[in-house]
Amino acid sequence: MAKPGKPAQAPGVDLSDYNLGELKGLLFEVGQAIREHHRRDVAEARERIMTIARGAGLPAEKLLDGAAVLPRYRNPDDPSQTWSGRGRQPTWVADALASGRTLDQLKS
Repeated sequence: MAKPGKPAQAPGVDLSDYNLGELKGLLFEVGQAIREHHRRDVAEARERIMTIARGAGLPAEKLLDGAAVLPRYRNPDDPSQTWSGRGRQPTWVADALASGRTLDQLKS
């Protein structure tokens, strides 16, 4: 890993001999290689998780499905506090409702 302030460079590669077009082409190829490595790593991790889950008798497919639910409500006093509307109401929602606010007023 490169130190702060120093560019990372492959050992024995002198990039100063490349023109701008060649460097952009190299950057594109590196980006593709990174995406492919990431895709492969995710697929391998997913398979390991599913193998462990199956061994434990769990429905492995359900463990990896589903996206995060987007928040439907936001605390007007602290916008970092959100709630999807599912499950138990957070304290800030209960407090807002007790003070006379409605859920419609809390919608993001």
